[in-house]
Amino acid sequence: MVDPTLAHAPLGQEVRYPASYDSGLLFPIARQTARQALSVLPAWTGADIWNAYELAWLNPRGKPVAAMARFVFSQESPNLIESKSFKLYLNSFNEERLSGPPEVERRLRDDLSRAAGAPVQVKLMRLDDAQPPCQPLRGESLDEADIEIDAYRPKPGLLRCMDGAARVTETLTSDLLKSNCPVTGQPDWGSVLVHYTGPRIDRHALLRYIVSLRRHDEFHEHCVEKMYCDIWQACRPESLLVYARYTRRGGLDINPWRASDAALASMVSLARTVRQ
Repeated sequence: MVDPTLAHAPLGQEVRYPASYDSGLLFPIARQTARQALSVLPAWTGADIWNAYELAWLNPRGKPVAAMARFVFSQESPNLIESKSFKLYLNSFNEERLSGPPEVERRLRDDLSRAAGAPVQVKLMRLDDAQPPCQPLRGESLDEADIEIDAYRPKPGLLRCMDGAARVTETLTSDLLKSNCPVTGQPDWGSVLVHYTGPRIDRHALLRYIVSLRRHDEFHEHCVEKMYCDIWQACRPESLLVYARYTRRGGLDINPWRASDAALASMVSLARTVRQ
């Protein structure tokens, strides 16, 4: 069932590309709506990191300027931004004459902060700037486990710790994350990292749980929050980080992370995965 608040969102509708700059294209979505459905909402910190690969404007003489941008939305912001509206908004810069990167950055920061309801970090990047090389998420991969899986809708009951589990600190990863857009039903592919300290988690159970989101309809940010809350409740770790990097769509990739401790932010790599 589609969230009724999305009825007027551009996602899933035929929309004409803007001919001029228009901040009104941004479509905010309240985070609280999805959070109300979570079984538990522990204290956490985190952010949603967006990378834009299709950004351009005109300089004062009418010559196009191409760039990339990174946007960081705090998980504390009241709203997230619907991705198609974000894409349309960025494309509204295409024919806009602007004085230079500082003006572009200022407009982006002001418009996005207003839509999100909280300050948004914006960083413009030249195409010839050095970018972090593509690399997999760093940790021990779960994906080679030879196990049988038959659950493809969220099943938190799969999660468990090992019997007599010792306390460990470890980082586990999987490239088998998939969910679906809640409006269009299109697949969203991603990689996920789970770092925790606490009783040892059953790795086969964790992989089965990750795969159980395969037919789940939810936005990227909410999927990460669901994984975080389900692991937190089932396994009772002392600390936890869940970080997902999703493949891009429409020139944008979204990479949310949630953690029990702000110090875990040091484990959030900005390097693209090979599928990004």
